[in-house]
Amino acid sequence: MDGLRYRLTLRLYRADKSFGPGPMRLMQGVRATGSLQQAADQMGMAYSKAWKTLRQAERELGFALLVRHSGGAHGGGSALTEQGRAFLERYEAMVREVDQAAETAFQKYFPE
Repeated sequence: MDGLRYRLTLRLYRADKSFGPGPMRLMQGVRATGSLQQAADQMGMAYSKAWKTLRQAERELGFALLVRHSGGAHGGGSALTEQGRAFLERYEAMVREVDQAAETAFQKYFPE
């Protein structure tokens, strides 16, 4: 079974898909750059799609993930809300833990 590998994707649900890798990457980009536009650009995603993705996640989760600042002399920007930051940190920690558990199981059942 040369080259055998696995792939897991962690998604959280309420009524619909609430949060997963896409919103996580957008939020990580906003955390790093202070801009949803830049985060979307880094992912090769249209700003309108990034905005829609995070708005949907906010509706499903029931709280704001980002605070947005309109343009002006220095342009606009975005930042994570306190609740959004805490949620992202918990999700990132869960992904790391699930990835570690999956790797352990994979090595146990497919050690070749």
